[in-house]
Amino acid sequence: MDNNKEKNQIGIEITDEVAGGVYSNFAVIGHSNSEFVVDFAQIMPGTPKARVKSRVILSPQHAKRLFKALADNINKYEAMFGPIKDVNDRMTFNVGNGTAGEA
Repeated sequence: MDNNKEKNQIGIEITDEVAGGVYSNFAVIGHSNSEFVVDFAQIMPGTPKARVKSRVILSPQHAKRLFKALADNINKYEAMFGPIKDVNDRMTFNVGNGTAGEA
């Protein structure tokens, strides 16, 4: 690995609690002029509301980096495993606020 790549790498520490991850099948995304807020939630069929499991707040610059990183990883995934089936029917749930993300 060349020296520039080594200098740009950041070591990541993760606790056992965080390493277990959080399952989400629903996301609500909002923004202001200074930040993006992403609520990752779980919703079960037949339940009246989603339960937020994690809230991530990002600067606009980091939100754009996340967008690019997700696009890059989706492209790599599809190159290995084939296209992800895009189900055009939007999941509809009875939740009160925000714009529903398709999860």
